[in-house]
Amino acid sequence: MERIVMVDPGTGLAITERQLDERSAAAAVLLRRRGVCAGDTVLVCLPVGPDLLVAADAVIAAGGVACPVSPDLDPGVLRDRIRASRARVMITDLCAAREAADESRVRIVLGVADLRDGPS
Repeated sequence: MERIVMVDPGTGLAITERQLDERSAAAAVLLRRRGVCAGDTVLVCLPVGPDLLVAADAVIAAGGVACPVSPDLDPGVLRDRIRASRARVMITDLCAAREAADESRVRIVLGVADLRDGPS
């Protein structure tokens, strides 16, 4: 029987250890292909759940530094945190985070669907 590593608090969907490993590995390849190098900061602005876990694992596997940013922050605080990170890459599905990144160093924004689709 496969071990469940997390259950999404919103949907109740579970992710197993094997699914986490497979999704993280594929997403890490995508991140490397998009230019993430060892030591690069990658913002991860997702709600708590399996997608956040996959994204953080993928960033680490790609050699980057995962910088989680709460999606519940006030828009001004969110903008300040994104700017302060000096990151070029962000993983988010949230419009507010995408807008907050407009005047920052972020040049690549990936969504959860991008990570699920894997490298192309």
